[in-house]
Amino acid sequence: MASKLKSTKELMVFLGKSMIAFLESMIFIIVPRPRKNVAGEIVLITGSGSGLGRFLALRFARLGSVLVLWDINKEGNEDTCRMVREVGATRVYAYTCDCSQKENIYRVAEQVKKEVGDVSILINNAGIVTGKSFLDCPDELIEKAFDVNFKAHLWTYKSFLPAMIANKHGHLVCISSLAGLTGVNKLADYCASKFAAFGFAESICMETIAQKLKGIKTTIVCPCFIKTGMFEGCSTAQPFLLPALEPEYVADKIVDAILQEKTYLNLPKIISFLVFLKSILPVKVLVLLAEYMGALNVMDGFVSKNKKN
Repeated sequence: MASKLKSTKELMVFLGKSMIAFLESMIFIIVPRPRKNVAGEIVLITGSGSGLGRFLALRFARLGSVLVLWDINKEGNEDTCRMVREVGATRVYAYTCDCSQKENIYRVAEQVKKEVGDVSILINNAGIVTGKSFLDCPDELIEKAFDVNFKAHLWTYKSFLPAMIANKHGHLVCISSLAGLTGVNKLADYCASKFAAFGFAESICMETIAQKLKGIKTTIVCPCFIKTGMFEGCSTAQPFLLPALEPEYVADKIVDAILQEKTYLNLPKIISFLVFLKSILPVKVLVLLAEYMGALNVMDGFVSKNKKN
C-alpha cells in the first residue's frame, strides 16, 4: 500500500511539474524570454578566423564580452581580432589552435586560463567537410572530420567545464547541423561527426541536470547549410523550404538563443517539423520527401575540398 501511495505521489509530482514546464514554454512563445547580460563574460569561439565564427565574434564584441578566438589559420584569426576591436571590443585574445589535436587543445586551454581567466561561454564552432562519397573519402579525412567536428568538443569541455561547475556559472554551445539530425548524400563522415557532437552535447546537458549542477546552460544549434564557402556549390531543390542561410542571420539567431538560454535552435524552424516526420513516416515516404527537397542530391556540384568554418 505504501509503495502504491509513493508511486502515485511521484506520478502527480511529475504531471504537475510537466504542466508547469509546458505552460512556461507556451508563455515564452508569445512573450520573448528575458535576455541575460554577457558584458564582461569570457567567450571562447573555435573556428573564429572566418565564416560563422567571425560573425559570432563581432556580435559578442558589440555586447561587451571578453573574446578568446581560436583558429588554425593565424592570419584569418588576426583579421577577426582586428575587426572586433574596430566595433568596440577592448579585451580580445587570439590563439592559433589546431582543434584536430587533443594535446594542442589542452595546451592552448591552459594558456587561456593563465592569461585570460575562466571561460564562461564556450562555443564549439570549428568544423570541416570533405563532400565525398564514403568509399571515395580517404581514411585520414574521415578521421580529421571526427577530430575537428566532434572530438574537439570533448577536449574543450574537459578543459573548461570544471571551472564553470566550480563557479556555478557557464554556457556550453554546440554548433551541430541539419546533418547532425538526418543523413545527407556525400556527407557520411560529416553527418556522423555532427550526430556525435549533438548527442554528446545533449548528454552533457542531461548530466548537469541529473547531478543538479547549478548555473550550467546548454545551447545546441542545428542550422541548414550556411553560405560561408564551406558548402560552396551545394543547394536544395526547394530553397524556399530549406534555403542556404546567410551567416549574419545565423549568427544573430545563435547569439539571441544564447542570451535567452534556449536549449535547442533549429534553423530554419521547419527542420523541427522534418525531424518529427522522420520519426513517424515509413522509409519509402522519407526517400520521396528527400527527393522532393533535393536532400539526396544536395551535394551535387559541391566544389570545396576539405573546407572549414
